[in-house]
Amino acid sequence: MLSRLKTAAIVALFAAAVASSAAAIASLVASPAASAAASSVTSPVASPVSTRNTAPEFTGIDKWLNSDPLTMQQLRGKVVLVDFWTYTCINCIDVLPYVKTWNRKYKDQGLVVVGVHTPEYPFERNTDNVKTAIKRLGITYPVAQDNRYATWNAYDNQYWPAFYLVDKTGHVVYTHFGEGDYEQTEAKIKSLLAQNP
Repeated sequence: MLSRLKTAAIVALFAAAVASSAAAIASLVASPAASAAASSVTSPVASPVSTRNTAPEFTGIDKWLNSDPLTMQQLRGKVVLVDFWTYTCINCIDVLPYVKTWNRKYKDQGLVVVGVHTPEYPFERNTDNVKTAIKRLGITYPVAQDNRYATWNAYDNQYWPAFYLVDKTGHVVYTHFGEGDYEQTEAKIKSLLAQNP
C-alpha cells in the first residue's frame, strides 16, 4: 500500500511539472515579446532603433566610479556608448576588449563610453567588489553602479551585455544585445563621430 502511495505521489508531481512546463512554453508562444526575448538570449541581436528616441538620463545611480557623476544633458555634442554589463557575466567579459579598444581609439574624437554596472547577483552590488573588478579588468572609462536597476529600467533593457549608441543630439540610434557584430558597431561609432549635430 505504501509503495502505491509513493508511486501515485511521484506520478502526480511529475504531471504537475509537465503541466507547468507546458504552460510556460505556451505563454512564450503566445507572447511575441517573450519569444523574442527568449531567442535573443541564444543569439546576438543588432537592431538599429527605428525611431530616434531621446536617451534616458542616468538615474538612481548608487555610485560613479572612474568619474564624477555624468548626465546625458552634459554629454550632448558627444557620441555616447552606454554599455550595460556586470562583472561576472561571461558575455560581458567577452565584449570588454572591444569596448576598451573603442574607448581608447575614439575618446579623443568625441566618444564617451559609460559602463552601467547592473548586478545580476547580490554580491555584485558591493561597491568594493565592483572596484576590484574594474581594476582587474583594466576599465578606465566611467562606470555607473546601477544597483536598483533604475537606469536599466529607464532604457527598458533586458540583457547583459547591451550597447546603446547615442548620437551627438542625445538620441539612441543603435542598439546591440549580446556578443558579436563588432565591425558593425564600430562602423556606427565612426559614422556618428563624423556627423555634425
